Amino acid sequence: MSKKTVRVSVSAVVILSALSWLMISTISEGAEYYLKVEEVMANPQEWQGKRLQVHGHVQGAPLVKASTLEYRFKIHSNGQVMDAVYTGVVPDTFKADAEVVVKGRLGPNNVIHVEPKGIMAKCPSKYEAGPTAPTVR
Repeated sequence: MSKKTVRVSVSAVVILSALSWLMISTISEGAEYYLKVEEVMANPQEWQGKRLQVHGHVQGAPLVKASTLEYRFKIHSNGQVMDAVYTGVVPDTFKADAEVVVKGRLGPNNVIHVEPKGIMAKCPSKYEAGPTAPTVR
């Protein structure tokens, strides 16, 4: 093998290795799995003190403590309910019956303490298909 072939081969291996590492580390940081409320409430002791993401729907109107931005609300899914506490500004789409994913730690009494910027809410009405236009013949 000539020196040029060896240099090209080594360079290709180094570049491919670097790109592979970059892709794997980026994907693993961005990919986070969430649990549904019923999965957590099936065995809450298993999740006590652990950081987790929980998916469900806001039950009723969230309660806000005056002048502190502390929100207390319930998340429900498939008949199971859990309490949540969050301090901070909530998304505009955060309201009763909104679908949410919250990030935080499950504390005593099965209350999830949501971390800062740990609420992701979506409003299904924004993403549903609207009425279809009549077809012209």
